[in-house]
Amino acid sequence: MARQLWKPANILYPCPVVMVSCADRDGRPNIMTAAWTGTISSDPVMASVSIRPARYSYQIIRDTGEFVLNLTTRDLAFATDFCGVRSGRDIDKFAHLGLHPTVSDSVRAPGIDESPVNIECKVVKIENFGVHDLFLAEVVRVSVDEQYMDEKGRFDLAKADLIAYSHGEYFALGEKVGKFGFSVKKDKKNKKR
Repeated sequence: MARQLWKPANILYPCPVVMVSCADRDGRPNIMTAAWTGTISSDPVMASVSIRPARYSYQIIRDTGEFVLNLTTRDLAFATDFCGVRSGRDIDKFAHLGLHPTVSDSVRAPGIDESPVNIECKVVKIENFGVHDLFLAEVVRVSVDEQYMDEKGRFDLAKADLIAYSHGEYFALGEKVGKFGFSVKKDKKNKKR
């Protein structure tokens, strides 16, 4: 198999793409898009987002220590892209896009009502890594739209129609090909043997 060698690059794709909502100390909300976000720990529940200091939301989040990670869907793809290429310095993205801020339970930053999942976060540490700062945050509350729950009370990924980001493009997530532990689970046929 032929392989090419490239210089170091950020090519760990696909990535979850989220809309990060925040509000300044006067309550003015903003939304930015981020694909460099992820889970840090399950106990305590921690998440992260990397943001360039030049971004308008950077200073808001640094000052307030709060933000909300909003999962994105196929229906939100246009808004997701728009919030990543337009600055909140110049436009009220909620109003322009017809999105509705929701009152969060545990932070002052609003969630986005149209998002199936809002993950409320409080910053615990900021680390500089080159041109981005990594905001490490405790997840203090998660709000899930009930229309995306299945009959067993679990979040139904297929109903949500979530999107991911890969090398400058957005993709809808596809079909399920397995679930955690399926590779070692014995099926009924094997139990009978």
